[in-house]
Amino acid sequence: MNIQHLNRDYFKDVLFGLSIGDALGVPFEFKNRDYFYAQPVTDMEGYGTYNQPPGTFSDDSSMAFCLAEALTHGYDVEWIANNFISWLHNRYWTAHDEVFDVGISTSKAIRQLVLKVPPVLAGGADVSDNGNGSLMRILPLIFYIRYLPETERFKKVSEVSSITHRHPISITACYYYLEFARLILNGENKMSAYKILQSSFKDSINKLLPDNSHLQLFDRLLKNDIHTLKSNAIESNGFVLSTLEASIWCVLTTGSFKEATLKAVNLGGDTDTTASVTGGLAALLYGWKAIPDRWMSMLAKREEISDLADRLKTTIEKHYGV
Repeated sequence: MNIQHLNRDYFKDVLFGLSIGDALGVPFEFKNRDYFYAQPVTDMEGYGTYNQPPGTFSDDSSMAFCLAEALTHGYDVEWIANNFISWLHNRYWTAHDEVFDVGISTSKAIRQLVLKVPPVLAGGADVSDNGNGSLMRILPLIFYIRYLPETERFKKVSEVSSITHRHPISITACYYYLEFARLILNGENKMSAYKILQSSFKDSINKLLPDNSHLQLFDRLLKNDIHTLKSNAIESNGFVLSTLEASIWCVLTTGSFKEATLKAVNLGGDTDTTASVTGGLAALLYGWKAIPDRWMSMLAKREEISDLADRLKTTIEKHYGV
């Protein structure tokens, strides 16, 4: 097996990229787009919506870190689920020992987990349960599934998404996001990754999901050139597909980590999640060292995040025998 991730620390790319994006957006969550037209965000700020200091990450990063932490022990959905419970009830992997932003579907799912519902059945399966709560935390899974066959990749993505969100729309969005990330890890540039998925993703889902009637909702990604759209055509609400589209649009229409994540924040709405999902991909493209030093210096728990990335890297390398 030819494993090429040793050339750069993709583990730090992912964990720092998503958490920096998250922290950029936290102070501005729920502000509408008109606010940013008047005073666009250009730097890391603090306080605002949740009155948190600069560099504070939210539930997006906390749950991604919970997933990464579980993966340092191998793949076990029970372990992942227990970490999510610890986050919500014991403030595990929070920025400042406080949980201040929890999605409704995620909260409901964790209540199910506490009641010992199996993790893969805990998440909501109704069409209304398609918030972005599984997409925002899924990226660390890429390291475990990267070299697996397609059916195994999809199975793991489905299981991990289903802990909180098990409707096919959410699962498909998570799978698309991780397939895009996998192509970047394998050396594709962002536009070639986008084009490859346009030619292959629909056929894959047709094979992997018996009921794929929802796939037409993905047409803007799979049939159109989403990067040619103007910002007023890009939604930045909490719907999982809107977040996925916005993150791909931000990545495809910018040329640096800073530009991509700030563009995501300035879309308004669900700013922390849009910027976090964007930041994870942008850091895979440009490397975590492309993140402005000023932003890194303010990030909460940056030493702990670095240590988590190192431990995850060690586990994954052992798993693949390198």
